Amino acid sequence: MPTPLLRPARLLAVLVLAVAGVWLVPRPSLADADGQEAQIRSAIDEVLADPDLPTAFWGVVVRDARTGRIVLSRNAEKRFLPASNLKILTTATALDALGPDHRYTTRLYHLGTVSEDGTLAGDLVVRGSGDPTFGSDGRGDPLEDWAEALAEAGVKRVTGRIVGDDDAFEDARYGEGWDVTHIATESYAPAAGGLVWNDNLVGIQIAGTSAGQPVRFESDPPGFVTLRGDVRTGGRGRMDVERTLGTDEFVLRGVVPTGYRGTLQVPVANPTLYAVYGLADRLREAGVDVSAADLVDVDDLDGGLDYGDAEPLRVSVSPPLREIVEQINRESDNLYAEQVFRTLGGGTVRAAEDRVQAFVTEAGADGDALSIADGSGLSRKDLVTPDALAAVLRAMRSHPAQRAFLRSLPEGGGSGSTLRNRLGGVGVRAKTGSLQAVRCLAGYVDGPDGTPYVFVLMANNYTTRGGQIAAAQDRIVRAIAAGGRLPADEE
Repeated sequence: MPTPLLRPARLLAVLVLAVAGVWLVPRPSLADADGQEAQIRSAIDEVLADPDLPTAFWGVVVRDARTGRIVLSRNAEKRFLPASNLKILTTATALDALGPDHRYTTRLYHLGTVSEDGTLAGDLVVRGSGDPTFGSDGRGDPLEDWAEALAEAGVKRVTGRIVGDDDAFEDARYGEGWDVTHIATESYAPAAGGLVWNDNLVGIQIAGTSAGQPVRFESDPPGFVTLRGDVRTGGRGRMDVERTLGTDEFVLRGVVPTGYRGTLQVPVANPTLYAVYGLADRLREAGVDVSAADLVDVDDLDGGLDYGDAEPLRVSVSPPLREIVEQINRESDNLYAEQVFRTLGGGTVRAAEDRVQAFVTEAGADGDALSIADGSGLSRKDLVTPDALAAVLRAMRSHPAQRAFLRSLPEGGGSGSTLRNRLGGVGVRAKTGSLQAVRCLAGYVDGPDGTPYVFVLMANNYTTRGGQIAAAQDRIVRAIAAGGRLPADEE
């Protein structure tokens, strides 16, 4: 017998219920939630009480991301070194203050004259705005494009000055409290500034020769860094790098294997002058004579520059902030974080600190309790409470920039991220953080019934390997995802 047709009213009701069935996930009852959260608390206590886990100062917060209900709070108002967990505050504040579509603009100006024979006199100026992506690895080289454009326009020689203008930011290139060994030679700690090019890292190409003979060195751009030392060809290969702080003079010692080819990336002391040398080199490669040009940092000029009504010759526009934030959180890019942080403060660190503290307060924690010396977390003067991180994470879950923020956080086992070797198969989005005696992990994970949780796990002042601390943090996240049950092979 044919099925009777539904009357319109009943059909509408069925459709509404069907839509509701797709979009509405019933919340667990209060009793179920209490039971699950008690199991989560018990599992976390069990992990932290493990006698094989070395003594550390722990700060832990687990909250229901929808209701704010506190599942567990331990030392939540104490201040911890956050390491790269600070990037959560930097990127969240930036998305709130600047918006996901914010872009940086770097401009090329000519303040002078061009003669009929193609001689450019006066100042050729690269004016920065703090864009961390300008010439960044894998994003192309705007300086090369600009040089080729000038050559195609008929410029034959530059006889005035090539100037780098970094005045968009104050001259505070490093965060207060950075380790001096990081500043000297580590590629993850380049100087910040109003004008950035090529990640503020100079590449030193190293080529082995025949056994016992010196290696060949080249740098890009040529002549910017001074290389000294004694590196020979032969043996298994080991090389030490030293630099006198405040200079771009490097001393290299050691041996490399026969036939070795490689590039050493080292931070530059003066990013502004580095960009100027880069432009001069690209002009030279494009066939423009720059032998008579002076290469200058704007800080060395008397009286600065007068742009007047000058229009830029060329403009480079960055990707949107959402992409920059993704680079910061997924790859824990310190330079990008420092540039965005200073942008928040109109170029100054102090104003940026104030802005981050204000956003933390707006999110529901005590922003004034924080000490923020930089945007990346490299400083050992950064002090952050677990409460502050948890409040910001929860606030960003319902923020207009929620999608950009969540997308920026590494997923468990995600390739190309700081979680690529951790928490595979777990539905987690989280930011890592590590320095000597510091391991942190903070983010989001869903319980087995779909309850979304915010978690913050901060460990300071341990004397064992950081891997043991990280393993304990991973066990806690897995326990939250399993509703308080530790995986069988970890019980």
